[in-house]
Amino acid sequence: MDAEIVKLLKQARTIAVVGISEKPDRPSNDVASYLIEQGYDVIPVNPALEQVFGRRCFKDIASIGKPVDIVDVFRRPEAVPEIADEAIASGARAIWMQEGVSHDEAAKRARAAGLIVIEDLCIKKVLMSLGGRPA
Repeated sequence: MDAEIVKLLKQARTIAVVGISEKPDRPSNDVASYLIEQGYDVIPVNPALEQVFGRRCFKDIASIGKPVDIVDVFRRPEAVPEIADEAIASGARAIWMQEGVSHDEAAKRARAAGLIVIEDLCIKKVLMSLGGRPA
């Protein structure tokens, strides 16, 4: 496992889940639920929802009003550039694109702005491979 990823997961406190679904059978809902179980402060982001898991759902990253550690992306690759720009502008430490999601140009911009960029990788699977949230 990449040491930078382990360090990020150990130090992170807040994770914005962009594209979260309120439906329990959706991967974004399952992953967010697991992140909550692991002790992360999960901030739901989906303009179509009022709340998820009893937590206020924000329309976009800028609406959160405070920096988050990780922006976890469950959106199509074509949506990533705008999300990456919002993550950069908000002061996020990292942008994490879930399995099947990557965008070279957005990743380059985010890296150039100092963010850690993870593409095409499931944060839940990584945490499970580590035996849960690193202490």
